[in-house]
Amino acid sequence: MARALSKISSDWWDYTTLDHEILEAAADLQPDDLLALARPGFSVTFYNTFEEMYMAEALEYLEAWREATAEQPAGICGPVGPTEQLPLVARLVNELGIDLKHAHFWGMDEWCIDGKAAPVDFPLSFERADRNLCFNRIRPELAILESNLRFPRHDSLAEYSASFDACRCVIMQGGQGETKHWAFNDPVKRAGAYKEAPPSPEEYLKLGARQVDLHPLTLAQNARTSGGGRVYMVPNQAFTVGPVETFKAECVSIWHPGHHDNAFGLRLSTYMISKKIVDSAVPMSLLGLHPNVRFSFYRGGIGSCDVDMH
Repeated sequence: MARALSKISSDWWDYTTLDHEILEAAADLQPDDLLALARPGFSVTFYNTFEEMYMAEALEYLEAWREATAEQPAGICGPVGPTEQLPLVARLVNELGIDLKHAHFWGMDEWCIDGKAAPVDFPLSFERADRNLCFNRIRPELAILESNLRFPRHDSLAEYSASFDACRCVIMQGGQGETKHWAFNDPVKRAGAYKEAPPSPEEYLKLGARQVDLHPLTLAQNARTSGGGRVYMVPNQAFTVGPVETFKAECVSIWHPGHHDNAFGLRLSTYMISKKIVDSAVPMSLLGLHPNVRFSFYRGGIGSCDVDMH
């Protein structure tokens, strides 16, 4: 039987093309059911306050950076979204006097404008956010070396990807978008070889750092969360870390404050990862094949999938 057309955009694959039994099973989950979906290799943690949550998220940076030595450099790949942890990271480094000379950082993604990475003066630039919210706030004598800061750019994607072999990525940290992506690993367009079916999980997992077209939901989400609703200013393309680099990270840690994706989306990815139901129309589900994944939720942001007319 042919798969359903997307209810969001018929030109794309996405979670609305899944079997309805999967969708309904996810929608029926109550918050405590999410905790019960933990299994070996997949942990689920709730935080009762934003303060607890973002401090725990910030501490993952220190967890990774404290592994770094001259002989074995190590680091973390981090998101812009959430961003609330970033000033806390700088504050912790400064207060605890942590020397970052052997530490490394990978930015997950960056906008693509006319085939090139967005400049740091672009208002939505992810590199700009990382620098302004974190790295520019760290005392110079403790700061991470400029050569150890890596961002995916149009002219150095191969070098960016190779660095995941040269240096331990202890943690890849991220959020979840409305297309159920991490970084900008969106579902693909419904075209060409993928007109009748999305890429197999095996095909999708072969994708490395690359330039991507962005799903309409991703454009709307980024406008909502970062651009004051101005969809017209959000680029249609981006550069992103890929599954290839992600599966070289020793741990993938996803943080759910409750405003990047909705109540249903939080449940769907948790359910699919727990049950190892993998489908590239739900890119997050492919993390079910990674040996060490953490999901962390703000309990107040989990919400409900009950119908409630407003």
